Amino acid sequence: MIHGVEHQAGKARGNHLRVLAIMVIVAAVLPGYLGATDHRVSTPAQIVTAMGIARPGDTLTMTNGIWSNALIEFKGIGTSTAPYLLRVESYGGVVLSGSSYLRISGRNLIVDGLMFKNGSSPSGDVIEFRGTSGESDSCRLTNCAIINYSPSDSTKDNKWVSMYGTRNRVDHCYFEGKKNSGTTLVVWLSARPNYHQIDHNHFAYRPELYGWNGGETIRVGTSDWSMYDSFTIVEYNLFEECNGEIETISNKSCGNIYRYNTFLSCQGTLTLRHGNRCTVEGNFFLGNHARNSGGIRIIGEDHRVFNNYVSGTSGDELYSALTIMNGVPNSPLNRYFQVKRAVVAFNTFVDNVHTMNLGGGKSAEVSLPPLDCLVANNVVQASSSPLITLTDTPINLTWQGNVFFGATLGLSQTQGIATISPQLTLSADGLWRPAVSSPVVNGAVGSFAYITLDMDGQPRDAQFDVGADEISATQKVRRPLTHSDVGPPQGLMTGVEEKSVGSSGSAADFWLRSNYPNPFNPRTNIDFMIPRTGRAAMRVLNMLGQEVGVLLDGVVEGQRRRMTTFDASHLSSGVYFLQLQFEGKHLVQKMVYAK
Repeated sequence: MIHGVEHQAGKARGNHLRVLAIMVIVAAVLPGYLGATDHRVSTPAQIVTAMGIARPGDTLTMTNGIWSNALIEFKGIGTSTAPYLLRVESYGGVVLSGSSYLRISGRNLIVDGLMFKNGSSPSGDVIEFRGTSGESDSCRLTNCAIINYSPSDSTKDNKWVSMYGTRNRVDHCYFEGKKNSGTTLVVWLSARPNYHQIDHNHFAYRPELYGWNGGETIRVGTSDWSMYDSFTIVEYNLFEECNGEIETISNKSCGNIYRYNTFLSCQGTLTLRHGNRCTVEGNFFLGNHARNSGGIRIIGEDHRVFNNYVSGTSGDELYSALTIMNGVPNSPLNRYFQVKRAVVAFNTFVDNVHTMNLGGGKSAEVSLPPLDCLVANNVVQASSSPLITLTDTPINLTWQGNVFFGATLGLSQTQGIATISPQLTLSADGLWRPAVSSPVVNGAVGSFAYITLDMDGQPRDAQFDVGADEISATQKVRRPLTHSDVGPPQGLMTGVEEKSVGSSGSAADFWLRSNYPNPFNPRTNIDFMIPRTGRAAMRVLNMLGQEVGVLLDGVVEGQRRRMTTFDASHLSSGVYFLQLQFEGKHLVQKMVYAK
């Protein structure tokens, strides 16, 4: 018995020592989290006071309520394993209004869950990654929203988010309704690369600015810093009806990556405006034939554009599905550098009104054609002629392995372009994909070591297929993004969607968006709002005006954005009309069902 007791005591001492050893290791690896404190704050002054006593790893929790005219500076020096966190008590519970703004200043700071609405920043930008402690490094803005936070004077310029410093991240945020001049989100450069990350955000419903520039949704750099590297990554974002100007995204620096984003009914393009060596990969441009909807515009040197899917755009000239611009001799930084050595490969262009514009913008000044470019292994199918518009003739452009079909080519030579049907069919996800018997299968030409996947994230096999889609039995890991893939948690979004208007509502609160996808097979998503609580009806009609479906018929709460789904699997392929009725008024959208 004594021996047994000694054995158990020794075992206990061993376990205790092991626990102590683990605690020492954890303390070394996670400094600041042991004994971390949650500080509740109710004013900007309390945030400053709390940060004066807080330690790395601590949390500041903003109490629920309306924070009016709150000028917040969140500054401190955290660590990569013990950042400071500024968060809300509950998502949707904290609203910053009036003249509120936020400054993030320091290192390893996280801001989570803020919502700006019912106001505007009187001076400077709404959120800046800099403050009295300088520019930010390794900071993060997540799960936040800014909605209709614009001054009444639309010519007044400000930005909603200004990213300074290095290695900062903006993710899972929602930005809607910027009506005044100034980019929604801008990256500012310095002599050091940024290495910023912008991902999983929802940029929505930016109206057109008439008569001036400054309506970009994202801009990375400026013309005067355009020859410097930024190395910013913009990925997995949803751009929905971002119509501020022709440059939905404006690249103005070098070495950036734009990948896996979805552009839905945007009246603009992803424009490589200034700078060199950027990558545009695996994006979905779904124009839904919105006016001036476009795709990609290339300016500068050594850009790579591959695995993109561009469909249903209606823009022409510089708004085309693909524009390769002319340049200016000895161009100053703020004009147009000649396109050199661009690679446009393995993209799919389908059902675009104006597919390719080569030498875009040609004039007496903009006189240098694209030089030494490669257009390879792309699929183009459309009914609008010509498929290629030669605004100017490129110099030493190589065509290789392309498949064009459906309209006149626009070129006298066809070397490197096969004018045969790619046998595209509309799949259940609303995308046009090649049949297994298509000539694009295993039809690619040339070697592209940097391309290993297709637009779905599926691996390309030993012999690539032409176009953005590789026929594969492996699981798809990417697709066009929807609202559920991006933006903040639903709790915050509920607060965002509540319109700050009187009980009577307004005409601006009665709308019916274009369904997505369109064409579709067999399901499509529908987004709408009515101005006030009341009885509403949503019906689907055929070409004869006969009702073939009822999606809504009853009392609906007003001033809240609604989403529903229509399943047409019981109907024949064809054109249908979606009708939303409320108080004697009605809105209509055309839908195309293609099995």
